[in-house]
Amino acid sequence: MEKNHISLFQYVLLHSTHTIYEELISTKQHIIDMENRLRSLEQEMKTTTGDALDSLMNTYTRLSHQFELENGYAYKSEIMGVLKGLGFTEEDFERQIETLSGGQKTRVALGKLLLASPDILLLDEPTNHLDMESISWLETYLLNYPGAVFIVSHDRYFLDKVVTKVVEIEAGNMRMYSGNYSAYALKKAQLRDAQYKAYLNQQRDIKHQEAVIAKLKSFNREKSIKRAESREKMLDKIEVVDKPVELNARMNIKLEPSVISGNDVLTVTDLTKSFDGNTLFNNINFEIKRGERVALIGNNGTGKTTILKLINGIIPPDSGSIYLGAKVSIGYYDQEHHVLDPDKTLFQEIQDAYPDLNNTQIRNTLAAFLFTDDDVFKYIRDLSGGERGRVSLAKLMLSNANLLILDEPTNHLDIVSKEILENALNSYTGTILYVSHDRYF
Repeated sequence: MEKNHISLFQYVLLHSTHTIYEELISTKQHIIDMENRLRSLEQEMKTTTGDALDSLMNTYTRLSHQFELENGYAYKSEIMGVLKGLGFTEEDFERQIETLSGGQKTRVALGKLLLASPDILLLDEPTNHLDMESISWLETYLLNYPGAVFIVSHDRYFLDKVVTKVVEIEAGNMRMYSGNYSAYALKKAQLRDAQYKAYLNQQRDIKHQEAVIAKLKSFNREKSIKRAESREKMLDKIEVVDKPVELNARMNIKLEPSVISGNDVLTVTDLTKSFDGNTLFNNINFEIKRGERVALIGNNGTGKTTILKLINGIIPPDSGSIYLGAKVSIGYYDQEHHVLDPDKTLFQEIQDAYPDLNNTQIRNTLAAFLFTDDDVFKYIRDLSGGERGRVSLAKLMLSNANLLILDEPTNHLDIVSKEILENALNSYTGTILYVSHDRYF
């Protein structure tokens, strides 16, 4: 039996001195070798006769068939299709790997993996660093992929489009559900509801039995005591139904502005910005009113994060004006978490930002974001992306801002944390401007 070829997205190695195109074409080296062998055979056949020619022709026919089966005649267009699907332009193809950002390297690694066409694809958060067009392309690619695909993802819309089974790990247990994410969420809610009803019914029966046992013992007769002991033995043998934990209660986020802003929150006029001679945008104009939730969407590299940085005063515009309305206070969530100091502990990060808080208030705030006990003394530099996201959200919660500017706030958050954040933002009475590729969010 042929051994399956398995590839894991997380462990795709890149060669820093290669260009993007060289890195991806390296996955087709066996096809290039076949192509070179075919050209070599063609040259040999021109000067060979007799049985040797028959042997060469047989070899050529067999190799040509194999070459065609492995899409040899179209491998270059396949590489071009994958690169463009993942958001690279033809000008990007000759860029060296070492000059790329972390997100771009991730996309190259994903492209390299897809082109290798393993029997089993293991994808760890494949939609991180992809814009909406690239995610849509990847969905179509995976739906038509002939092998098996095993995905770890918190992208609920992506899961809805692609998967046919969901395996959930919760509280140390694993359960499999048929269908996509929406089917899983519905079935999970039904199972939780059924378990809660079974728990209530059993608790009612237990209380009834305990009351009967107490009544029988109160008669203080041998016959009654024996009946009570018999019921106690039956009660001890009952397999107790656990009360289902409502996971959404684990993290408690409440966002509320301390001051109500004026009706005109933000006015941007003729905003222009260029980097290294590359114009990102020209003469942008927009207004945001109090209470609006505004999504800033677009492909990677179009300047969405730059607009947020301009509004926050982190970088200056080339021209144009940004006017904040009366009593507007900004709370900024930065996807790279530059607002966090890597050399501070979680406790110090909150304490230095909000010196009026006492130790108990700081601990309670961090506990609301699942940092308890000695967790609060971890250094920011040692945290995972998701943990840094939760610290940034904790700082945001304490800010009492009435204009939240959020750059990819759901990146690195698990699904439960995303839903908690969504609920907090839905009940928020201030104004929100955000960049996101999370279509479900």
